[in-house]
Amino acid sequence: MTTVSDATGARTAPPPVIRLRDAELRFGQRVLWHDLDLDVAPGEFVAVLGPNGTGKTSLLKVLLGQHSLSTGSAEVGGKNVHAGNSAIGYIPQQRGIDQHTPMRGRDLVRMGIDGHRWGPGRFLKARHRQVDELLDSVGARDYADAPAGTLSGGELQRLRVAQALANDPSVLLCDEPLLSLDIHHQKVVANLLHDQRVERNTSVVFVTHEINPILPYVDRVLYIVGGHFLIGTPAEVMTTESLTRLYGSPVEVVRVGGRLIVVGGEAECVDHHVHEDEPSMERGAI
Repeated sequence: MTTVSDATGARTAPPPVIRLRDAELRFGQRVLWHDLDLDVAPGEFVAVLGPNGTGKTSLLKVLLGQHSLSTGSAEVGGKNVHAGNSAIGYIPQQRGIDQHTPMRGRDLVRMGIDGHRWGPGRFLKARHRQVDELLDSVGARDYADAPAGTLSGGELQRLRVAQALANDPSVLLCDEPLLSLDIHHQKVVANLLHDQRVERNTSVVFVTHEINPILPYVDRVLYIVGGHFLIGTPAEVMTTESLTRLYGSPVEVVRVGGRLIVVGGEAECVDHHVHEDEPSMERGAI
C-alpha cells in the first residue's frame, strides 16, 4: 500500500478505494448486516467470511450497484456506488459454459473490454493486442482459441480473471472464485490476484469459504454472522474468543498442522489456515 504527501510534505495514507458508513442491508424484515463501517485502502486484500446466507455476496452486489443499502452509504473511488462502474473488476462464482457455445476463450476475455458495445467497433488491432496481453498475464494464451465450453474449470477461471482485469480496475470484487477448483488451480488464481494487487495497487475484496490459498495475502478479514460482523487481521479474528463472541454461542478454534479448524457456531466444521502475524484488531460491530 502506497502513501501520499499533503501540502506540507507530510506522508499520509491515501484515501480509501471503498468506503461504507453505517451500512445496513435488509430484505423485508431480515437484516443481513447493519452498522457496517469499512474502509478498504488501495492495494489492500480483504477476505469476507461467514456462513451461507449471511450477506457476503450481497455485499459485493451493493458495491456493484445491484443492491441498494437500506440505510447508510457506500462509495467506490470517492463516488457513490453505481452500476457499470469501470473502476471495478468482478470475478463471479465458478460456473461452466455449455460445450456448444460458439465462443472462444479470447472472446470471453474481450467481453471485458467491449462487451457492452454492439457491432465490430473500431481499433480492432489494438483490442486484439490488448486481449493477447491479458491472456499472457494469466498464462492462458495456449488455449485462447479453444471453444470456451471445452475448457476446464481452472482454465475458465484464468480467463475470467483476465476479463475482470481488462479495464485496469482499482477494485477487484471476487465471489467465491476458487469454488470447485482443485488445489493447484486455487493457488494459480490466488497468485494471479495477488500479483495484480502488488503490481497495480488494486484492492481486492474476496468472498470465500476456502481461505487457505489466499491467507498468505490477506490483510484483514470481515467475518459476518447473523447480522453482526467482526473486522480484523486473520490472526485476531480467527480465535476461539472472537468467534464465540461473534456467534453468540460456544465456538472452538483448533490449530492443526498450521491450519485452523472452527468447530461450533455453524452446523459444520470449517477448516481455515491461519497466518501467524499478530497486527492490531480494528473495531467490529458485535
